[in-house]
Amino acid sequence: MSSATTLAVALNGLAGSIIEVEAHCANGLPAFVLVGLADTAIKEARERVRAAINAVGISWRERRVTVNLSPADIPKTGTGFDLALAVALLSAGGHINPALTRGVVHIGELSLDGFLRPVRGVLPAVNAAVAAGYNTVIVPAQCADEARLVPTAQVIGASNLAQVLRYYGNYQVALPKGRKVNQTSPASSAQSQASQASELDLSQVVGQSEARYALEVAAAGGHHMLMIGPPGAGKTMLAQRLPGILPDLNDADAVTVTSVHSLAGTLEAKKGLLRRPPLRSPHHSATRAAIVGGGSGLARPGDISLAHCGVLLLDEAPEFAPSVLDCLRQPLESGTITIDRARGRATYPAKFQLVLAANPCPCGKASAKGDKCTCSSLRRRNYLQRLSGPLLDRIDIQIEVMALSSSALRGLGQGESSSQVAARVAQARAHARRRLADTPWSLNSQVPGHWLRGPQADLNPQVLGLLELAMRAGLSLRAIDRVLRVAWSIADLQGHERLTKTDVASAISLRSKGICDG
Repeated sequence: MSSATTLAVALNGLAGSIIEVEAHCANGLPAFVLVGLADTAIKEARERVRAAINAVGISWRERRVTVNLSPADIPKTGTGFDLALAVALLSAGGHINPALTRGVVHIGELSLDGFLRPVRGVLPAVNAAVAAGYNTVIVPAQCADEARLVPTAQVIGASNLAQVLRYYGNYQVALPKGRKVNQTSPASSAQSQASQASELDLSQVVGQSEARYALEVAAAGGHHMLMIGPPGAGKTMLAQRLPGILPDLNDADAVTVTSVHSLAGTLEAKKGLLRRPPLRSPHHSATRAAIVGGGSGLARPGDISLAHCGVLLLDEAPEFAPSVLDCLRQPLESGTITIDRARGRATYPAKFQLVLAANPCPCGKASAKGDKCTCSSLRRRNYLQRLSGPLLDRIDIQIEVMALSSSALRGLGQGESSSQVAARVAQARAHARRRLADTPWSLNSQVPGHWLRGPQADLNPQVLGLLELAMRAGLSLRAIDRVLRVAWSIADLQGHERLTKTDVASAISLRSKGICDG
């Protein structure tokens, strides 16, 4: 009778828990009992582990084997426990010194021929292990670059189970042959990232000076944005170029964003931490689970989490199901999304910048004079009313993007590049951080209304008079707060220390053409 213990990680959202994998071998009727709230994928691991151990030249003895995953009340999901199960069983069977495996975390899926396969969520799992005080981690070779993104982790990348056994001093095992590990070269990854970034530049957008300015203001203050205009006016082009004028992510945000993409299986580890704000643009047929996250067992992150610290573009926004649009309301306020499932609750970050693009009517020709529109007034109203008032109430900038005329096209040259606009945005954000240094906020879109209207804002009589006129014209107090947020972003772009009447007038114009001024 013998026993051994090693470590694995169970992820719940981005939070990881250290799991002790305890293996106990005893004489008796042959059996393999796995306990500890494991899902189906882990329970099936007994067959993968058995075949992998045989593949490296170790005979599987028919004994009574009990494996416990502790703490037993934490749900465990996925195939990343395979390697820890195999190491615990081999330690209990005398093939590895049990004292060597106690403080080592093992992550990876085993194939039937003993090779290690990559799994999702290696970065947050290794991050959780290091935070718990366990620095030595063994992962599949394909995941080693991702695991090394955690600075203090001591990462051992292994291609197969035999290499793991040799790491622990057992050189009598056979190395599997006939398979190569596919890894993306750093050069090709870096080149693809650079080429992709250079493809989306603001200089490619023809005209639309007002919409370009609105995009710059949105980037400076982190404001959500709605653009309404006919097909082909450039709404989607503008929205896709918003991430290109946003600043790089700081270290903490880069780790969080990279962890989310690792968990979703969309990370290319050779590129390192994701430093650029991500862009997600789901199709309007996407389900609620695809947008906010979901799935059986423990929920996986959706598009709003994959757009964390970046941009979520909903093109043809009225075509999305109303239930999908309305589920964005709570994440827009809190910056997180919590999903409850039968096996537990998962919380993911969801602090994104929302950009909605919409046609003015189903046929798309109701802008300007609208004399070519074939839609009835009732049909136009019902189309835009698919964007609910509570959702629009959270969007600071609402503009109309007009189609370019043929005469205007002749006089247009190349506009400013994304790098030129990004430099001004970075200066504006630095100006805002200095002004808000004694507050818990760093972006104007985060500042609450009572602070914007309070004595610390130091609004001059001309500004107050203009705001009073706007309220008499129909803007509510909540709309006035949104105007003030945008006005401060305009002031930061201009380098103003106090709001001016011009700043506020410009902010009012950036929402005067929206469809919800309540």
